[in-house]
Amino acid sequence: MNMQGSTGFVVETSGLTKRFGQRVAVDNVELRVPRGSAFGYLGPNGAGKTTLIRMLLGLTQATAGTMSLLGRPVPDERAAALARVGAIVEEPRFHKHLTGRENLTVIAAARGPEAHDRIDGALERAGLSQRADERVKRYSLGMRQRLGVARSLLADPELLILDEPTNGLDPAGIHEFRDMIRGFVAEGRTVLLSSHLLDEVEKICDEVAIVDRGQVVVQGSIADLATGGERTILIATSDEEQALTILSEHRGVESAATESMGIRVTLTANSTEAQDDISRRLVLAGLAIRRFEPARVSLEQRFLEITSRLEEAA
Repeated sequence: MNMQGSTGFVVETSGLTKRFGQRVAVDNVELRVPRGSAFGYLGPNGAGKTTLIRMLLGLTQATAGTMSLLGRPVPDERAAALARVGAIVEEPRFHKHLTGRENLTVIAAARGPEAHDRIDGALERAGLSQRADERVKRYSLGMRQRLGVARSLLADPELLILDEPTNGLDPAGIHEFRDMIRGFVAEGRTVLLSSHLLDEVEKICDEVAIVDRGQVVVQGSIADLATGGERTILIATSDEEQALTILSEHRGVESAATESMGIRVTLTANSTEAQDDISRRLVLAGLAIRRFEPARVSLEQRFLEITSRLEEAA
């Protein structure tokens, strides 16, 4: 697969905004999707995920802001950018009276002989080899989603953009889809997928942007966001009350609260020095440290915390 460079971002937006009358669907979005990653665009239904994808693909015009795909400005160089982009937006549509293979043949005819040669491999990658010669009208929604993935592979894409791709898949199908996405990333492709299924994004993606009411609330790696940017640690000692006193006096501590697992400490910044100094002070006070580690929370918990704070501030 011939990639256009090996570093940087495959999707970049700045101030991207879309209004429908008085309603703001996408609000000043700054998005950076690293090359070679599975990137989740995560938010509840109605958060503006599909609208952003439609703008990236040139299917609807932005009200304000700029964007680029694979280093090319969109919409100015849309055709050149989309030549190496595969996409599924909302439910993929096909000619229902044709078979899965025939649908791909029709699409490949518009792309040229190389696309036609990729049909069998695309069907196999999407798990449709055994059903490729059945008419699409007999396909389930999950199978049509798979055919949509196969169709997107005909361009040998550097970037795959998938809108709610696990809709209609049963648990086994979701597991297979997860493996398929990881396989694409292992090949050096980038996958941008939107979803409201928080747990699935956590299992599939490397990076995520959390979006609510058209705004990107936060973005970064799954590992960092699941730990509050590695600013939250759990501490358990031989004397929790004394430990809380020490922590409350430390300038590197934003908050400290007791819970069932120990004391949850939020640092003012992601600082190894602060953690080392806290540990030293606890030991000097004669406390035995039983636990001192990053506080792991699910991405779903993090997402709910962020959106609940937004609602309280509204």
